[in-house]
Amino acid sequence: MNWQAISFDWNQIRAFLATAEEGSLSAAARALRATQPTIGRQVSALERDLGVTLFERSGRSLVMTSAGHDLLEHVQAMGDAASRISMVASGQSRDVAGHVSITASDLLAAGFLVPVLKKLRQDAPGIIVDVVASNRLENLTRRDADIAIRHVRPDQPDLIARQLRDARAVYYASADYVALYGRPKSEADLGRHIFVGPRDTTQMLAFMQDRGVTISPDQFKANSDSGVVMWEMMRAGLGIMVGPDRLWPHVDGVETLLSDAAPITFPVWIVTHRELRTSRRIRIVFDALVQALGGD
Repeated sequence: MNWQAISFDWNQIRAFLATAEEGSLSAAARALRATQPTIGRQVSALERDLGVTLFERSGRSLVMTSAGHDLLEHVQAMGDAASRISMVASGQSRDVAGHVSITASDLLAAGFLVPVLKKLRQDAPGIIVDVVASNRLENLTRRDADIAIRHVRPDQPDLIARQLRDARAVYYASADYVALYGRPKSEADLGRHIFVGPRDTTQMLAFMQDRGVTISPDQFKANSDSGVVMWEMMRAGLGIMVGPDRLWPHVDGVETLLSDAAPITFPVWIVTHRELRTSRRIRIVFDALVQALGGD
C-alpha cells in the first residue's frame, strides 16, 4: 500500500460527491447540513489539489466536466464503502427493520434477485422486501418503488442513479427446437429461424439490425410482454429467445447458441430517490444489489 499517495481530504470528496449527485452546491449543502460557501470551498480545494476542473460554472448552474465524470465513478464506490463501514461499526444492519420495495423486470426479478434476497435475509433479517416484477418503468418520484433496476438511465433530476457493469445477453433455444429446426452456425443463419419475443418487436428488430442480422416481424411466432412467459415458451420449443446470460444455468433441455458470436451487452442502472441519504434500510438493500449485480 502506498500510504503517501493517500492524501485526500474526505470532506472534500464528500462535498464533491454530494454536489454531483444532488445537482448543485445549495442542494449538496442541505444534504450534508452545511453551508453553501463551505461546500463550494471544499469542491474548489479538491479541484486545486487534484489539478483538474470538476465542474464548469455557468451562471448558477454546474456542469460536470469529463474529469469530474471520471472521478465520480471512484468516489461513488468510496461513498458506498463508507456507508457500509458505518453500519458495520455500529451493528446497524441486523437492527434495521421496515419495508423496501424493488422494481425490476420479471425475468431479472425471478432469475437474479432471489439469491440476493436470501443473503439479505441473513444480513438484515428485519428488512421486508417487496418485489414489483414489472417491465414498465416504475415512477420512483411518485414512490411506486424505493429502488429500480433499469436498462436506461433515468432523466429525473431528483433521483440517484448508478451504472453497474454492463450485462451480457445470449441466444437461448430448447433442445427440442434445435432437433426440429437445426442449430444456427452464425448470426446470419438467424434469418431462417423462429423467435419468441415481446409483443412490440420494434426495439428487438432494431437491435438485431444494428448487429447486421436481418429478421422480420413474421419470424416472431410467439410473443409476450412477460419475460418469464417468453422463457417458458422458449423451453417449450416455440422459438429462439434473446435473454440475460447465466439466467438459470442448470436447466435441462436449454442450450446457449452462437457462443462464438460478438458479445451482446446492455447497460444496467440501479436507481433510487434521495432518501438513500437518510434511510438505513434503503441503503442496506441498495448496497446489497450493487454488490450482487456487479457495481465494483
